[in-house]
Amino acid sequence: MADPLAELDTLPDAGRIRSRRLNDGVATLIVDATGLADADRKVLEAEFHHAASGIAGVEEVRIALTASQQHRTLIAVGSGKGGVGKSTVAANLAVALAKSGKKVGLVDADVYGPSQPTLLGTDAKPTADNDRLNPVEAHGLKFLSLGQLVSPGHALAWRGPMATGALAKLVEADWGDAEVLVVDLPPGTGDVQLSLIQKSRPDGAVIVSTPQDLSLIDATRAIDLFRKMDVPVLGIIENMAGYICPHCGEGSDPFGSGGAEAAAAQIGVPFLGRLPLSAAIRSASDAGNPPALGDGPEAKAFTDLAARVIDALETVGR
Repeated sequence: MADPLAELDTLPDAGRIRSRRLNDGVATLIVDATGLADADRKVLEAEFHHAASGIAGVEEVRIALTASQQHRTLIAVGSGKGGVGKSTVAANLAVALAKSGKKVGLVDADVYGPSQPTLLGTDAKPTADNDRLNPVEAHGLKFLSLGQLVSPGHALAWRGPMATGALAKLVEADWGDAEVLVVDLPPGTGDVQLSLIQKSRPDGAVIVSTPQDLSLIDATRAIDLFRKMDVPVLGIIENMAGYICPHCGEGSDPFGSGGAEAAAAQIGVPFLGRLPLSAAIRSASDAGNPPALGDGPEAKAFTDLAARVIDALETVGR
């Protein structure tokens, strides 16, 4: 017997049909919407509804959209203390991962100091469908930040439950086909970190520190938190490691040298590499042009860092 709904096979998305039948004038379709954003799912449903309604013998159309749960690799970027360049590292790590071919989302969960809109150079506001946020796109990745939702310069005087609730909204947004979520955490080991670990279970954590002992003491506490919660620590990044004078070319180490690498060996976690204290990184970041986008030595440093993070993820996944 001929299929009464065979005309649907001519649609561009016909391959998403999982089952179809026509019974007593009612056409029932089950359609796979895996990987589609909310807006695209609505377009898909309307496409099938319109096509099925035009078929002879169809009086009513019922469509059920299904989607398999997409696993996203979640990378938490943390630090024991503020001022170590964690957000700059998180932004450029996300950009470098996107340049490597990954589909990347960036969550700015630094509730009390959201800086990703500045680092990514856009003040665009996210939209929402059914109370679910739609991320903004910039530099080849999607991102969300509380900095997009509050006026510049306004303080977020939030207690723990409000901060963790905001984090949930960001992580559970409509990230579409994103394969990797990089989460820029606030400094320290408080409610936001615990909430992320308990509800979203990161696949790994990257810790950012400067070489100096004071920073490393706090970085060690951050590592201890992730370990106690059974989150793999992918490694330590030594940021602001070394400075080359643009006038005389002489190198110096205003924050010391090698401290993070030595701490990584002592603690037993990988050392992911050094990033310099660089005026070029500072000026590009202030201008909203992540250095990882370019082709110079700063971009290569972040490209190498992204490759080491991917290798570390594969190692802990074995």
